[in-house]
Amino acid sequence: MTTSAAEDAPRVKFVTTQGDFTVEVYPDKAPKTVANFLQYVRDKHYDGTIFHRVIENFMVQGGGYDAKYNEKPTRAPVPHEGREALERGGPHNTVGTLAMARTNDPNSATAQFFINVKDNPFLDPVPLPPGDPVKKFEYHGRTYENVPRSQLLNAAQLYGYTVFGKVVSGMDTINKIKAVPTGSGGPFPTDVPQTPVVIQSATIVKK
Repeated sequence: MTTSAAEDAPRVKFVTTQGDFTVEVYPDKAPKTVANFLQYVRDKHYDGTIFHRVIENFMVQGGGYDAKYNEKPTRAPVPHEGREALERGGPHNTVGTLAMARTNDPNSATAQFFINVKDNPFLDPVPLPPGDPVKKFEYHGRTYENVPRSQLLNAAQLYGYTVFGKVVSGMDTINKIKAVPTGSGGPFPTDVPQTPVVIQSATIVKK
């Protein structure tokens, strides 16, 4: 990423009950994902939501539920841009990066996001070699040959997660969040902070 691109990156400040942190996002890497995220920020969607899934050696996830575990309404899902973002030189799922959460459907991301608290390369989209059929392709230690490109394009397990930003200040806050005691809460049997970690506000601080 060029210095000028980083300098132009929009930033969002989160104020939480565990402290503040700021992320920058990369519209040149994942334009639809970033536009979607910033619209939720402008709509104050994240204000009053919690980090409902916290796994100390993995990631912290939030942006979807209020403090009473009511799921907030969302707009239509955003198309998956993970592979394109990497091809444009975007970041991988490494410590401090910001990615969209989703269901098993790659194109299901709406408002929820997560912040990696360790390097999670298995969450990265898998690049596809050129050609149709793809002459040779490796995945999880196995080699596949002469696979129709459409088959790989439609393989949900190859999509990974779209990284679209990173924490640029307040990583100490993220480290506090990842260390909070967790258990059951609301509809979730595990990984819920026993003292709610609430996002009090999310504000665009640089456009």
